[in-house]
Amino acid sequence: VQLQASGGGLVQAGGSLRLSCAASGSITGIKAMRWYRQAPGKEREWVAVIISNGNSDYADSVKGRFTISRDRAKKIVYLQMDSLEPRDTAVYYCNIDTPYKSHWGQGTQVTVSS
Repeated sequence: VQLQASGGGLVQAGGSLRLSCAASGSITGIKAMRWYRQAPGKEREWVAVIISNGNSDYADSVKGRFTISRDRAKKIVYLQMDSLEPRDTAVYYCNIDTPYKSHWGQGTQVTVSS
């Protein structure tokens, strides 16, 4: 199983980006799909989650600005990021949890200029 994240880039403060993460290969029993991020010199932090019943939750730092969604059939998870701020600059990683394994993508860089 491989997770391919895309959609990162350079954007001005106040702008928007939409990240995508597509799973290839056989993956069953998805419990949750998450986004994390890691800024330079900082630890990786959780950003958002969407669980098997469709419920979602967000870190306080992104609540009201970011929206997580998914295409269950295509095994893709999205992160719509609006009202971006320089503090959102980081490498964003997707994660998919199953009862058997936790899968990670390779990360996509998001840079927000002031």
